[in-house]
Amino acid sequence: MTKRALLSVSDKQGLTAFAQGLVALDYQLVSTGGTKKALEAANIPVMGIEDVTGFPEMLDGRVKTLHPNVHAGLLARRDVPAHMAQLKDAGITPIDLVVVNLYPFKATIQQPDVTQAEAIEQIDIGGPSMLRSAAKNFAAVLPVVDPADYADLLTALQTDTVTPAFRQNLAAKVFQHTAAYDALIAQYLTTETYPEKLTLTYDKKQALRYGENSHQTATFYENALPTPFSITGAKQLHGKELSYNNIKDADAALRMVSEYAQPAVVAMKHMNPCGVGLGETLESAWDKAYAADSISIFGGIIAVNRPVDVATAQKMHELFLEIIIAPSFDDEAYAVLAKKKNLRLMTVDFNQAHTADGFETISVGGGLLRQAVDQKIETPADFTVVTKQQPTTEQLKALAFGQQVVKHVKSNAIVVTTTDRTLGVGSGQMNRIDSTKIAIDKAMQQPGYEQAILASDAFFPMDDCVEYAAQHGIRVIVQPGGSIRDQDSIAMADKYGIAMVTTGVRHFRH
Repeated sequence: MTKRALLSVSDKQGLTAFAQGLVALDYQLVSTGGTKKALEAANIPVMGIEDVTGFPEMLDGRVKTLHPNVHAGLLARRDVPAHMAQLKDAGITPIDLVVVNLYPFKATIQQPDVTQAEAIEQIDIGGPSMLRSAAKNFAAVLPVVDPADYADLLTALQTDTVTPAFRQNLAAKVFQHTAAYDALIAQYLTTETYPEKLTLTYDKKQALRYGENSHQTATFYENALPTPFSITGAKQLHGKELSYNNIKDADAALRMVSEYAQPAVVAMKHMNPCGVGLGETLESAWDKAYAADSISIFGGIIAVNRPVDVATAQKMHELFLEIIIAPSFDDEAYAVLAKKKNLRLMTVDFNQAHTADGFETISVGGGLLRQAVDQKIETPADFTVVTKQQPTTEQLKALAFGQQVVKHVKSNAIVVTTTDRTLGVGSGQMNRIDSTKIAIDKAMQQPGYEQAILASDAFFPMDDCVEYAAQHGIRVIVQPGGSIRDQDSIAMADKYGIAMVTTGVRHFRH
């Protein structure tokens, strides 16, 4: 018995061969517009949609398939005699297979300077309607949205192995596709920062070997509208595939290093910077980041904001590192680093740093949290000196660097730095004094400690951190202020002759 297939696609990939396969299986083809012309050009027999609807396309093609002769043919349940009788009485032929992919809305809005009017014209109405009708009735109608499914479907039809599970899978794929399509449209048109209905959609980038631990499964998804300056937008040149933890650490490192204008190196370990260095050259920045914590950098993720040169590469090559992310690698540098077969070498276009996501979304049980990314960077102009002792110009520069580092450290966060390198990082402790002790104890082992400053991501609820810092040689502190006990900390700073500035800005990172 002849069956009917309706084909209407924007993506003509594989169309001709698939249509020929359907004809060989005695399918009668019905098509629209450009799809019909493509089939006719390939000498494939095809009916026009107007021959089914008895109504010409109108409104520049906006209306062509929205007709009972189409949707009744799709939605009629074959197992309900009354439905089939109604089709017969109305002279409507059932449609058994629908092949539709939608107007290229995503590609359109990714074009530079696209107008809203141009985007709206690429919102498909008939396509999703036909797909949803077919997918709702998948027990009888085969809904196809992805050219990648053509070969498997033809094989199943030829071998009479179209199972209920196969049909359901095609239907699920349709609803995933149309939901994602509508989500993009909603995102494009939405002007609210936090709408009542948050529609986010992602595309599968790669399956991961495992998640945070080897017994956990995981997959890496990217924004449906790719973000050029991101880990998802990075190009991997060398090394084994990324792991779940690699991706998280690399994301944190990239976000941090992008904030610096001068040559910078960030060494990230378990979502905390273990070493940050600035320099006149990338090599000097590397030396400072490495010296900051030559133990923790082992197995770390490195992000740099300048092309990697051979001199820096040779020093990097001496260590076990997981990833190096850079704008590029000089040929000689790449040759040196690629000797390590597992070392991931990745490039990101730093000219696209302005495209970085302005919001971050974190999953929690039963929902998610969404917030603006902490992009606040304080300068000395934002500081208020609250002590008798005044910081020097050089100390103010160090305080600004410390503030820029501390916001990337897990709270409770304390960092000890000079103007261009970290000396000690205390992170993720349940109380601030422990973070202070960790940071200072590390920093005291470093050359240059006599010029060190201390930065805190939040205010001091007690004066113990200030006293510990003072007793261990710290002479300048920056903190947000805002505690009801601020005066206790200020008094302790005055007691020891410490210069303290406040910013009014807290930088918790959980």
